[in-house]
Amino acid sequence: MDAKKVWFVTGASKGLGLTFVKKLLANGYRVAATSRNVQSLEQAVGEASDLFLPLAMDVTDNDDVKAAIASCVHHFGRIDVVVNNAGYSLIGTLEELSDAEVKDNFNVNVFGSLHVIRHASPYLRQQKSGYIFNIASIGGYTGGYPGFGIYCATKFAVAGLTEALAEEMKDFGIHVSVVYPGYFRTDFLSSGSVKTAANPIAAYESARAVEQAHLHDINGNQPNDPERAAEILIELSEQPAPPVHLFLGKDAYAAATQKNDLIRQTMEEYKAMATSTEFV
Repeated sequence: MDAKKVWFVTGASKGLGLTFVKKLLANGYRVAATSRNVQSLEQAVGEASDLFLPLAMDVTDNDDVKAAIASCVHHFGRIDVVVNNAGYSLIGTLEELSDAEVKDNFNVNVFGSLHVIRHASPYLRQQKSGYIFNIASIGGYTGGYPGFGIYCATKFAVAGLTEALAEEMKDFGIHVSVVYPGYFRTDFLSSGSVKTAANPIAAYESARAVEQAHLHDINGNQPNDPERAAEILIELSEQPAPPVHLFLGKDAYAAATQKNDLIRQTMEEYKAMATSTEFV
């Protein structure tokens, strides 16, 4: 373990991000952690020190992100591992959600990560080493959840850009992974971390049932331990050839396997038709 590494973690004031920051510090790593409210970070973790740098940062503000990453490098002298964790869940059918609600979710979940990647990459390329973790969701691999279409779309986008980024960074010795967590027992589904459609449509009974299940039944009963998730990411960061895709949790594995089986079955069933497109 190289405890001299500097980690830059977004969305770190609660949930998986906060658990991760505490685990990193407990293992002797140096950590820059961001939140829109720096006081929440200081209350949860502590004030700035030789090992910890709390930063106020709005991931949707490109200039703000650039300044935060520069502050990290100024404070610690380098940046080694980036964890794009900031994001929130948006619940609502495609018809229900307004243009503004949709764009806000993409601005945080997708463009926020792109801002971080854009401004961290020059430092990583210069030192020819580093690691970028993009935290997606199992909803970024299988989207069959009524009421979660936009959220899933943001996480599918994160998965797609990560695949390209992994190829782009190979020549510089930088590893890139997209992480698809299942349900982890954090406050991700609590009222402060999830948004619902401002103008719901009662006719969408299936979407309302899934929404209520997430907010009232699943929340607080998630099967996965965030402490273990943090340990796994730390372990991966030390591997010489880590995976581009990581499904985290038995539930995530089961959902991904179900989709893979369905795709293989459908491809075989429609192979003759779908491959009959060439000129004859």
